[in-house]
Amino acid sequence: MPAAPQPLEKENDDYFRKGCNPLAQTGRSKLQNQRAALNQQILKAVRMRTGAENLLKVATNQKVREQVRLELSFVNSDLQMLKEELEGLNISVGVYQSTEEAFMIPLIPLGLKETKDVDFSVVLKDFILEHYSEDGYLYEDEIADLMDLRQACRTPSRDTAGVELLMSYFIQLGFVESRFFPHTRQMGLLFTWYDSLTGVPVSQQNLLLEKASILFNIGALYTQIGTRSNRQTQAGLENAVDAFQRAAGVLSYLKETFTHTPSYDMSPAMLSVLVKMMLAQAQESVFEKISLPGIQNEFFMLVKVAQEAAKVGEVYQHLHSAMSQAPVKENIPYSWASLACVKAHHYRALAHYFVATLLIDHQLKPGADEDHQEKCLSQLYNHMPEGLTPLATLKNDHQRRQLGKCHLRRAVTHHKESVREASLCKKLRDIQVLQEVLSAAHQRSRLKYSQYQEDDDLLNLIDAPDIVSKTEQEVEIILPQFSKVTTTDFFQKLGPLSVFSANKRWTPPRSIHFTAEKGEVGFTFRGNAPVQVYFLDPSCSAALAGAKEGDYIVSIQGIDCKWLTVSEVIKLLKSFGEEEIEMKVVSLLDSASSMHNKSATYSVGMQKTYSMICLAIEDDDKSDKTKKVSKKLSFLSWGTNKNRQKSASTLCLPAVGVARPHIKKKFPTPFSLLNTDSSLY
Repeated sequence: MPAAPQPLEKENDDYFRKGCNPLAQTGRSKLQNQRAALNQQILKAVRMRTGAENLLKVATNQKVREQVRLELSFVNSDLQMLKEELEGLNISVGVYQSTEEAFMIPLIPLGLKETKDVDFSVVLKDFILEHYSEDGYLYEDEIADLMDLRQACRTPSRDTAGVELLMSYFIQLGFVESRFFPHTRQMGLLFTWYDSLTGVPVSQQNLLLEKASILFNIGALYTQIGTRSNRQTQAGLENAVDAFQRAAGVLSYLKETFTHTPSYDMSPAMLSVLVKMMLAQAQESVFEKISLPGIQNEFFMLVKVAQEAAKVGEVYQHLHSAMSQAPVKENIPYSWASLACVKAHHYRALAHYFVATLLIDHQLKPGADEDHQEKCLSQLYNHMPEGLTPLATLKNDHQRRQLGKCHLRRAVTHHKESVREASLCKKLRDIQVLQEVLSAAHQRSRLKYSQYQEDDDLLNLIDAPDIVSKTEQEVEIILPQFSKVTTTDFFQKLGPLSVFSANKRWTPPRSIHFTAEKGEVGFTFRGNAPVQVYFLDPSCSAALAGAKEGDYIVSIQGIDCKWLTVSEVIKLLKSFGEEEIEMKVVSLLDSASSMHNKSATYSVGMQKTYSMICLAIEDDDKSDKTKKVSKKLSFLSWGTNKNRQKSASTLCLPAVGVARPHIKKKFPTPFSLLNTDSSLY
């Protein structure tokens, strides 16, 4: 059976796996190369610091200790500078943003985790020979496909094909784990991944770190797709909302599935913050989608966008609070926390500005829908300011203007705070479009406030109440849908995974030589694939040659039977007539019951009789082995109707041709095969 084919695409006269282009010299790939180089420098600095700390513990000479402390201070300083440089790469939003010119606040993407090369060949070949009793060199193509797929996942394209590439490898890891990684021992493969936030490497000898890191990269790739979307079109903003929700779903799935990850960027606390960040950016994209056609200076439209802006400000405020809590605060990039704070103030300011505009610019005119406006105004606040009612405020021009000025003053205050927060972070000061957006919004609020400002405002104006947040599209996480990705198990010719897995042990294959005497082989079959020997006549040639009930049939006359069904095995046996047949079988060693739940015995009227005889034989073996079954039963037969009537246990084969060659079958991708038990992590 050949290795599973993978779709390829042609580009620049070279072939690449679909969803991967390692030769593309884009700004993102260059950024990944810089991040990989920084990871190596950070690893070197961490090792030097560890060595210095160990020397400081054991050194007794005071002069040596002082020199070690001095060197340790230099190493810590270098390490801090490297981490700040890595943070600068993480906040390099310009590389990941849409190429379209847009006057919008940048979004935060996640960088992909870097890894080292892993050579599966020696370990998997040895395990195939030891565990499956097959020549590992027959699986060189499959092992090469696995290693090529892993290498391709290091440079996924930033689109749906790249996501599917990572998902297919994640599913493939489930197959590999089930086939080659028993729970009882380590396989000697060391997987190393670098923390995407700190650059510190983490290594483990099981696939859980590998699977968790691939999940993280799926979420990171979704964030890059979201930030890359064209936010000047409705379709682009819808794609951004969807991508950030899917990123939140993948990261949430990672947090729930792998609860003891050693890498800090995948710790439950950090993943919770990252999920909040993705949902906040999705909610921000919803606001931009509503505002894209233009915000009309109309009462009900202003009410809607004010509450939408308040919703964005609220989620970013919650995000900033989460980022400020230990232990996340120590490792989250400072620029991310600063940007979350900036956006919280910015969108709150916009909400107050829109409310001020609807109060100042719109007067209740005769014939206007008073009830609707009163209801909308009352829903803007949890409670009206003291002494004011919604309807009276709408009808009183002075009260409307005063309340509007209160909101304008609060909008200006929030704008000032957002500008101040942005100026405190060096990374944010370097993002020109951010500075321009904040400055323009601030100037707009100040200009409108100056038009209505009076000398006694400081004494007469009250604090504007908070605006109730509301949205027409509540964002939510979208869990990863692995079932939609069709993946073929590279090692499927080892046999059905339900039987031939790393956690089950068998005897080496045994050769059974027998003949079908008078059309009868002496046993029946059970199961789907692989087929098992079921009812076995103890005196038949197969039993005398060593066959046992419950044996799995793996080959007949050199033809692989692990994927054949009962009917296909019967066709194959029938094709040999009465010639001597060589059948290879294996027996489970560590299973209380090796029989399938699904039975296909094709026997008629013999279950009760034969079961009683088997029990009698077992009892006789314990006491007196000299007793014999008085009557020989007739088993597998493809004879005449007369033969069928003579035997209650006759198995009639359908009159068809020889068995067809083995056809490659595709596995489904249930999560039960992924074996993501976090208790071993």
